[in-house]
Amino acid sequence: MTTDAAPAAPRVSNRPVDPRLLRYSTASRGFLLVTAAIVLAQTGVILGFAWLLTVALVGAIAGEPVADLIPALAGAAALALLRGLLIAASERTSAIGAARASLQLRDRLVRAVEALGPGWLAARNTSSLAVTAGHGLEALDAYFGRYLPQLVATAITMPILILAILVADPISGITVIVTVPLIPVFMVLIGLATRAVQNRQYATLHRLAARFSDTVAGLGTLKIFGRQHRAAEGIETVTRDYKRETMSVLRVSFMSGFALEFLASISVAILAVTIGFRLLGGEMPLLVGLFVLLLAPEAYLPLRQVGVQFHAAAEGVAATDEIFQVLDTAQGVPAPTAPEARADAVPAGPLVSARGLVVRRGQRVIGPLDLDVSAGEIVLLEGPSGAGKSSILSALLGFVPAEGIIHAGATSAREVLAWAGQRPGLLSGTIAENVALGDPAPDAERVARCLADAGVDVPASVVLGAAGAGISGGQAQRVAIARALYRLRSGRARVLALDEPSSALDGATEARLWQTLRRVADTEQAGVLLISHRRSARDIADRITSLPALEGASGGRA
Repeated sequence: MTTDAAPAAPRVSNRPVDPRLLRYSTASRGFLLVTAAIVLAQTGVILGFAWLLTVALVGAIAGEPVADLIPALAGAAALALLRGLLIAASERTSAIGAARASLQLRDRLVRAVEALGPGWLAARNTSSLAVTAGHGLEALDAYFGRYLPQLVATAITMPILILAILVADPISGITVIVTVPLIPVFMVLIGLATRAVQNRQYATLHRLAARFSDTVAGLGTLKIFGRQHRAAEGIETVTRDYKRETMSVLRVSFMSGFALEFLASISVAILAVTIGFRLLGGEMPLLVGLFVLLLAPEAYLPLRQVGVQFHAAAEGVAATDEIFQVLDTAQGVPAPTAPEARADAVPAGPLVSARGLVVRRGQRVIGPLDLDVSAGEIVLLEGPSGAGKSSILSALLGFVPAEGIIHAGATSAREVLAWAGQRPGLLSGTIAENVALGDPAPDAERVARCLADAGVDVPASVVLGAAGAGISGGQAQRVAIARALYRLRSGRARVLALDEPSSALDGATEARLWQTLRRVADTEQAGVLLISHRRSARDIADRITSLPALEGASGGRA
């Protein structure tokens, strides 16, 4: 389902870490703590290795016996091995943390979309949202696994190493403190360029997904009017744009990597030259000079790597920004009203009852409405297009916030209703799999019976593509009706709720569908809630509930 509106261009956040990350992805908290502990241990290993290696080198230069140097060399070798193990532990922790955090965010995103409901989803381009939920969340592996650990390393390792250099030699420490800010300044400048090209690339990817989805959805109509070639050319144009933006991102990444390495190398060279002159002038002991020289590259390394990993994680940064927008929106939406049963307010007989049901859609108010659906009867909810019939059904299903009392026995109305909406909502797979969707042990005989009753003349073994591609709109609608029948007959529902089930059917097929619904109500004692604007639906209805036209209704879908 897509809208005509172009997807909004996601923006890469200016902040190194969005504080909402810790709120929405609780798995990342433990991951960051473990990463911090490993980084702290690595920092200690770096200091110990530099000191032991310096002691061994100075001793060798001074002509000390090899036996006296063995303890320092052995200690340095052991610390080098330990550093390798810590790096491996860090990589493993990052991989596990990234997987858990991504999984948790994906779960929260799905639940947020469910809470926001079909009304919110209808106003968005779902292809763009699918890019965020799919490709965007996959890009979080680099964000969690590379970028965040490097930020932690920068925050812990750099201050400790700079402090160690400052204590060992104040002049060298001041030199490092003066030259280190050059790297963040250039990182900010490069980051601005990165953000611009990354925004363009990610927006182009969203536009490509939306264009492809819209083209596939309307391919039949395009072929009828001979416009499929122009649609293909449009997709090809957007694809070229995406290739061009991707190359721009790569160019900026390579240039930024070169700039950061160059600055760090120049800074270390300045430090090395000053230390060299001071050693020649006898102003500094060799032990201190070598120790500072060994630590200097390590002090600059974390900040350089942050810039490198930022480019690798830029898509993940953009994805988290958009994900957090959805989660923030879901937090501000009140939960749909689903009151408990009230025996004093509604009769005990109906399978589903509503009293004073009101749905607000912006400035429009639908209702109040009283509705009863009992076993063995067909209730027709009719009204002009845009009156709010589908909104009433969405309220019963808990998809939109509503006021009033909804009664469905000891459970919610959603658990009682077997629903088929205006859009079939079919998935990739066989027709039989679509009909038995949600059943852990599908009954092939029941599937065949439901398909026959719904008038589906396509074999159950036919494999459908994305969104039910491979069958006509009328056939897809009948498969959705068969799915609702299957849910009803498998005991998972008691009321069949159909929203405009004959909108894509011809007169003869529609008449057969009405006969099926009448038979289901009479012989299976199921309740049927039928939403239809067809006059022929009145012939099978036991009761009719009409909704008046809303002020300002334009004939669109309600």
